[in-house]
Amino acid sequence: MIIVQSPLRISFFGGGTDFPDFFMNEGGCVLSSTIDKCIFVTIKQRFDSKLRIGYTETEMVDKVDQIKHELIREALRLTGIQLGVEITTMGDIPSAGSGLGSSSAVTVGSLHAMYAYLGEMVTAEQLAKEACKIELDILKKPIGIQDQYAIAYGGLRFFEFCPDGTVLNRKIRLGDDLCRKLDESFLLFYTGINRQSDSILGEQKANIGDSLPVLREIKALAHEAREQLERGNLDSFGEMLDYSWGLKKRLASKISNGPIDEMYAAARKAGALGGKITGAGGGGFLLLYCPPVKQDAVRGALKGLQELPFRLEQDGTKIIFNYRR
Repeated sequence: MIIVQSPLRISFFGGGTDFPDFFMNEGGCVLSSTIDKCIFVTIKQRFDSKLRIGYTETEMVDKVDQIKHELIREALRLTGIQLGVEITTMGDIPSAGSGLGSSSAVTVGSLHAMYAYLGEMVTAEQLAKEACKIELDILKKPIGIQDQYAIAYGGLRFFEFCPDGTVLNRKIRLGDDLCRKLDESFLLFYTGINRQSDSILGEQKANIGDSLPVLREIKALAHEAREQLERGNLDSFGEMLDYSWGLKKRLASKISNGPIDEMYAAARKAGALGGKITGAGGGGFLLLYCPPVKQDAVRGALKGLQELPFRLEQDGTKIIFNYRR
């Protein structure tokens, strides 16, 4: 049996510029970090030739083509595994509509587990590229490529997406004290609103031509946020999240809505300096940057919402158990 742990991620700045329709012309960039909430993928050999896939449903089939779980199905096709395995996925949070990159964590984690099952060691770069191939090229999902790279590599990183298709990544190195202060300044709340990201992202993708000035500003803001972070200007980083959220809401009509706007306004009034809805928007989790002295007031203002405590994570996808008879 092999167990792979793949972290979820939070994207702070630059989201939208990782769509190929944008960065293949102008280049894009994203500042993001993995967090200590994960998706686990297990794979083990069966005594027979069937394929069993366990997630919120259970599938038992004879052929890869019969698998309904499209991410696992395409990972099996890509790695060449055809028969006689059992695969399960489990998460620290419900995966549907979280905005924390859970779909890409399943894709990256499944590929990682399958290659380990085959006895192959693969790089983070290969896992990210092949996850992008599955999600964007094969399944035609209207998404960018930041999640696959963030989850494969892990840590607090600045990714640059070049017009020639190259992806550059730079690990943001902060001192221990600054890392601790950054960790302590974030709050994450579940909005209670579940949404399907594909419709929001589909509209955002269709709007890229009309959104070029906004995307260029989002891109410039990501560079500036990285500089502020590396200088230790954490409150400036937090305030920039507020401005960036205002820009992001202009990319598609359903990125925010009345209830989300009310939650965010209440948090800001209580002392949060900035924040955003994670992922595509429209629901899922609300990330807030808030000085610790104001956090109880923010919790009180959002007392109807469930808080998810978290910390930034240094590792990307990794094998945590590998037992072979």
